[in-house]
Parts: sequence; structure tokens; C-alpha cells
Amino acid sequence: MLNNIGLPGLLLIAVVVLVLFGRGKIANLMGEVGKGITAFKKGVSEGEAEEENERVEKARNVTPGETTSTESATAETTDRNKV
Repeated sequence: MLNNIGLPGLLLIAVVVLVLFGRGKIANLMGEVGKGITAFKKGVSEGEAEEENERVEKARNVTPGETTSTESATAETTDRNKV
């Protein structure tokens, strides 16, 4: 049944909706839909940024800590004294 609507059928549906709801309600509805889409996109981008930050932190924590030259020298001196 809906396969054969065509352009005249769509225009008739649009006119009926416009008459029933009025121009103001339709404009408000479209504004709310736009705000919803914007909020959704913002949430998705924030989620992706948060996920990327977690990956970066995880990558930083994988490498072991390096000892400085003074710590290495102290460790060698202590080892020599034990022998």
C-alpha cells in the first residue's frame, strides 16, 4: 500500500499535517529535533575523546620506569660492598 504513494500523496500528507498541527508547532518540533541531534553528536564526540584519553594513559603506563644514573651508581656500589 505504501509503495505507491508518490509525490501527490506526500504533498497531501504534508498539507494535512500542516493544517492539523499548525506552522508554529512544526517549527518547534524541528527545532527540538535539531537540538537532539546536536546533543547526540556532542555526546558521541566526547565519548570518543574520553576513549582516546584512556588508550593514551594505558599506553603510557605500559613502559617500565627507568632508573636515573645516580640510582644505578648507588645500586652498583651497594652490590660491590656486599661481595
